[in-house]
Amino acid sequence: MQDSQRVPSPCISICRMNDATGLCEGCLRTLDEIAAWGGLDDAGKRAVWKRLPPRRQALADARDAPEERR
Repeated sequence: MQDSQRVPSPCISICRMNDATGLCEGCLRTLDEIAAWGGLDDAGKRAVWKRLPPRRQALADARDAPEERR
């Protein structure tokens, strides 16, 4: 995503909050991030986007971890 581009929402219309993680199961944002999205400037939106890949990886790692490590 380049700085000159309009920053799209990460929403993929799967809007379910996971009680265990506190994240939306579709876009991996917190409720605070979702609520703030419309008022964020482009830099703020890009900052949210940058937090999503590590969350996705952490969830995948936790899912793939042996049961005793969870």
